Amino acid sequence: MSRRRIGFWYRLAAVIAKPPLVLLFKRDWRGMENIPADGGFITAVNHNSALDPLSYAHFQYNSGRVPRFLAKATLFEIFFVGMMLRGTGQIPVLRESTDAANAFRAAVDAVNRGECVAFYPEGTLTRDPELWPMVGKTGVARVALMTKAPVVPVAQWGANKALPPYGKPHLFPRKTLVVLAGPPVDLSAYYGSDPTPDVLKEVTDIIMAAVAEQLSVLRGEPAPAERFDPRKQKGISK
Repeated sequence: MSRRRIGFWYRLAAVIAKPPLVLLFKRDWRGMENIPADGGFITAVNHNSALDPLSYAHFQYNSGRVPRFLAKATLFEIFFVGMMLRGTGQIPVLRESTDAANAFRAAVDAVNRGECVAFYPEGTLTRDPELWPMVGKTGVARVALMTKAPVVPVAQWGANKALPPYGKPHLFPRKTLVVLAGPPVDLSAYYGSDPTPDVLKEVTDIIMAAVAEQLSVLRGEPAPAERFDPRKQKGISK
């Protein structure tokens, strides 16, 4: 199968979520031509607001290629939320557990079936004081090398102004949700390489650099030369 049908559950989610998004926010969608029309692919998205998943999902839905997110397994335990997550085909992740590997296998299977799997490689809201992307986790690199599927870097800006990552909401005046999808990252030099920790880290760094480059375009300023690493802030060595 070359691509996943949108289906009932995704259409229901759109009916519920799109009207308030359209009412409360303006939109500036860019780079939709970089979303593959067919075949499986991966998106790597920055994360600087709790609104990000809705903003990005709106953008991706409008492209005709709906995403499958890796979501916290605990969210699937909430009755209506869990029903929607399962119905739309999202992938549960049990963090800090050996079962987390099942999520990556499910992601690989989904990409190989022709679907889009969306990663927030930072794993959480950015801790960077200026809201630039942090150092990424290597799951996206692992799936990219296993599938050899296109990896599309996606940057978001604007949701953070309405709902700051660690602040109070500021919905008015209406903010503009800006989403920019860049051209796929060229990882062909790493195809066939053993997925050692060093290789996975290097591939992840390349992907995160591409995401930061797209965000730099949106913000009109250069991204930092070195990405924020929360482990260093805790005194934990790499």
